[in-house]
Amino acid sequence: MKTVAVVTATRAEYGILTPLIRAIFEDPELTLSLLVTGTHLSPKFGFTKQAILDDGFPIAAEIPILEEENTPFGISKTVANATVGFARYFSENRPDLLVILGDRTEMLGIAIAAMNARIPIAHLHGGELTQGAVDDCVRHALTKMSALHFPCTEVYRQRILRLGEQPDRVFNVGSLGTENILRQPLLSEAQLRQDLKLPADKPYSVVTFHPVTLEEGSAESQVNALMEAMRQKNEYAYVITMANADDGGDTVNRLLKAFCEEQPDASFYSSLGMRRYLSAVRYAAFVLGNSSSGVLEAPVIGTPTVNIGERQTGRLMAPSVVNCAPSAPQIVAAIEAAVRLPRTPSLLFGDGTTSRRIISEIKNYLREAPSLKKTFYEGPVSG
Repeated sequence: MKTVAVVTATRAEYGILTPLIRAIFEDPELTLSLLVTGTHLSPKFGFTKQAILDDGFPIAAEIPILEEENTPFGISKTVANATVGFARYFSENRPDLLVILGDRTEMLGIAIAAMNARIPIAHLHGGELTQGAVDDCVRHALTKMSALHFPCTEVYRQRILRLGEQPDRVFNVGSLGTENILRQPLLSEAQLRQDLKLPADKPYSVVTFHPVTLEEGSAESQVNALMEAMRQKNEYAYVITMANADDGGDTVNRLLKAFCEEQPDASFYSSLGMRRYLSAVRYAAFVLGNSSSGVLEAPVIGTPTVNIGERQTGRLMAPSVVNCAPSAPQIVAAIEAAVRLPRTPSLLFGDGTTSRRIISEIKNYLREAPSLKKTFYEGPVSG
């Protein structure tokens, strides 16, 4: 039996990883080691560890790393805590492979600890671009520390090859988010509206807005523009989910909480959980904000997305995504354009078989008694 460790540090990341976690857990050739950290262990962010327990997955370890301050210094301390905490864990518990997803800064510390412990890393969602966020640098750094790569499109696979990774270690498997939406049983619209106390006769939007980390000091002005647009488009109710633990996230959350206190049809949630969140996206008139879920997941069911500002610049986008600048008039115009779009589903990011394909490649890799030595690929790439 080979032990595959999976790290999850945020509610959104866990939601994406769920089908892969389940596939590892149920595979007779693998042992799941689920490492829970970051905002999952914080009451401030909804103590979302409980959602993992409710799903029936055993937690191998809880590793606290999160500093309270969402400032550059606080975030750097979180990365340092991650390096020390996971190094300590890996010194006593060495999995055969570590799975990490995406581009969050704490993953740098975790990857450093794994690299020093000679644990091979499998990285999901490499090769993407988000030019408005520091995540871009983090994602590419994680690529270079990883042995296996699971991008979600061929364009992203080719970009990883340009970073020098060997083609036989880079697999275009699609997005786990697509698999979630296609496979996850969702609530009915009536159940959802009752659960979220939404008016039965009023369309609504799901809103998630994160700070744009490479535009220092912009969080307040951009959220003010978003709130003004929502006030003008008061024919919609708004289901607003919490910003993540980035620099400026506290400012975003404070302003949006205050907005919900003054607006009768706006509500603020630290976490909806995956099933409620995906159900809310399915029945929404549109998704609003700058979260990757509006680019990766909402298009799978054809829900239009209004993507604000530069945070997601560089990602491939389906026709159902309407981009706009972070100003109230442009957000209002984008909303009006989005709700006129046909609700046409897109499979830009795979066909919903991602977890099965990842498991197959992981098992192939682990059967080979893999070496951690890497050579820089300098062969041809397409595109």
